[in-house]
Amino acid sequence: MRLLLALLLGYCLPPTLQCFADAHGGDIASGMTCSGTVTSASQPESYKIQVTADDFVRGSVRGAGITVWLVDRDQTKLRRLASGIGSLQNFMFVVGDHGPYTLELSGKTGTAYDLNLDSVIPVADQTLPDDQLASPMLSSLRKHLQAGGDTTKFWSQISESGTPLIETSNVTPPLAGDEALLTFLWRGAKHNVRLFGSPSGDHDELKQLGQSDVWYHSYRVPKTARIDYRLAPDVPVFRGTPTQRRRAILATAQRDPLNPLHEPLDPVDAYEGVSIVELPDAAQPIWSTVNPDVPKGSLETHLLTSSILGNTRDIHLYRSAGYVPNAKGNALIVTFDGDQYRDDVKVPVILDNLVAAGKIPPTAAIMISNPSQKSRSAELPCNDDFARFLSEELMPWAKEKHISAARENTVVAGASFGGLASAFIGLKLPDLFGNVFSQSGSLWWAPGGFEAKGTTESQWLTRQYVTAQLPPVRYYLETGTFERPSEILQCTRHLRDVLQAKGQDVKYNEFVGGHGYFYWRYSFAKGILHLLGNRS
Repeated sequence: MRLLLALLLGYCLPPTLQCFADAHGGDIASGMTCSGTVTSASQPESYKIQVTADDFVRGSVRGAGITVWLVDRDQTKLRRLASGIGSLQNFMFVVGDHGPYTLELSGKTGTAYDLNLDSVIPVADQTLPDDQLASPMLSSLRKHLQAGGDTTKFWSQISESGTPLIETSNVTPPLAGDEALLTFLWRGAKHNVRLFGSPSGDHDELKQLGQSDVWYHSYRVPKTARIDYRLAPDVPVFRGTPTQRRRAILATAQRDPLNPLHEPLDPVDAYEGVSIVELPDAAQPIWSTVNPDVPKGSLETHLLTSSILGNTRDIHLYRSAGYVPNAKGNALIVTFDGDQYRDDVKVPVILDNLVAAGKIPPTAAIMISNPSQKSRSAELPCNDDFARFLSEELMPWAKEKHISAARENTVVAGASFGGLASAFIGLKLPDLFGNVFSQSGSLWWAPGGFEAKGTTESQWLTRQYVTAQLPPVRYYLETGTFERPSEILQCTRHLRDVLQAKGQDVKYNEFVGGHGYFYWRYSFAKGILHLLGNRS
């Protein structure tokens, strides 16, 4: 409701002000009438307002060239609320403790004006409105709590059904036909709860439902989603760098105690592994599931020392069942982060199933491990020496082990920094690798690493592709729909566009998920089928 300024005056109004109150206006003149007629020289108009400290005031003044100042009890002009620009000026301010206050108006003689206070909100009423709860179950619980109830029955139901809470009807606002509402829950926390692995791609804060022991965060996600996550109650808050404060989530991150689905199957404590939620329409993981009826390939691990890189690492060699060395048509896959591709992505299981189903030819895989996390960060991001290691040491060594394939059947694959490396190797060694598979590649990278992220130097590799002469190489680029905050989604789309503009054979895929080997496991077979499958 609009409150006329004159109604807030704290003293008996002089005639001109009474006229202002009745007519909702006045003019800049000493001889003022309600019709706006001006008969004398301009004088500032001052109006005392009844407000108290910390009140939030919103108002407006209508009239050409009108200036309004907020003035305290010492006649000090504190703030210019309207500067005379435009015929309608809105203003707002928070009241201090040096009242009483007045509003002083000035302008050209004869200028008609309307001055109004639209609202005055006392500090006691300056509270956030209740969140609009998307979840019908939480909305019902809030009403129950407001009526004096407790959360006992709610947590009993949740313990029986498991978490996260999945709802598909009566959501506010309504869901699209292919969506579900996913609500992560935590019972009891002192200060905060954060979600590690959220669909937003960030470490999101859960909200507390009133003063109850219910903490929650809801997301609208496709019904095809499969998500891994951890919850972190009472994450330490301290002085430190943004990176240090962000990484503090690892101090309390743990599996969801009310979700029975997790990896590994037999964790050693509450903090090991991740919890998993699979929505109703999530694709069945047929290729990454061990099938006892499928012949198993061989897997062996070797140590390989590099004189170029000056270190030694594990190399995992896989050969599918019945693999015949040097046979025409054999395929070869070279991956980075070898331990993770062997154990987390489950490359041997996937290749066993694909070969047994006749989807791809007999295949070998070279899974290159990292000597350390430090060496990984140095070797994988667009490193010429690492490219030399592949061409001059690894591939000749593998050939001595009777593992090789024509370039048309050879794939270089990796994820994150490894996805960046695979795209780099496709540019540097197209004579060896005719296929590039980049899973959520860190294509934002530039010399300088994370410090260069988001600067004009970012996407260094994509800019190399823009200017390079490209031989024919087939590309499979993919990224998760939850990876927008990290820029990986946008940067992968950009490289796709560049490759298409250069006439390259490129396939682009967006999977429902985020950044991690859990997600890359479920999309790995799709990329390999595209690159090595029946091309007819």
